[in-house]
Amino acid sequence: MSNLVRSDPFEEMRALQKQFFGDDLFASPFKGLTVPTTDVYTDDDKQLTVEAHLPNFSEKDVDVHIDKGALVISAEKREKEEDKKKKYVVRESSSSFYRRIALPERADENNISADMKEGVLKVVVPFKKLPEPKKIAVKSKSK
Repeated sequence: MSNLVRSDPFEEMRALQKQFFGDDLFASPFKGLTVPTTDVYTDDDKQLTVEAHLPNFSEKDVDVHIDKGALVISAEKREKEEDKKKKYVVRESSSSFYRRIALPERADENNISADMKEGVLKVVVPFKKLPEPKKIAVKSKSK
């Protein structure tokens, strides 16, 4: 009689995931890292709305622009601290955010608005009104 061992092809992936993201003996370099949420949705098929949750960023840290038919949102914050009492000369930290969202053809790039309130950047991209389809009359030919 032979010993059959049942193999689970995903067990090794689960073990690696546990090791990488925590709940194991090995600490993950990304444990506790939070990724800002970005919501992209349409309102009544009239506009595209993008909400980027950017806590700890201010309006001056954020850049919104259009590049080759895409909405580009980026934010970068750098902090610099000098402390003469400590042995290091300069202590710097930075954080950044980047999203590139392809816009539909009917996006009205000239009327995009952006505002930031309580750490949430809201970008509204209105849609151009599509032309109505042209109706062509069908005539019958008599012989």
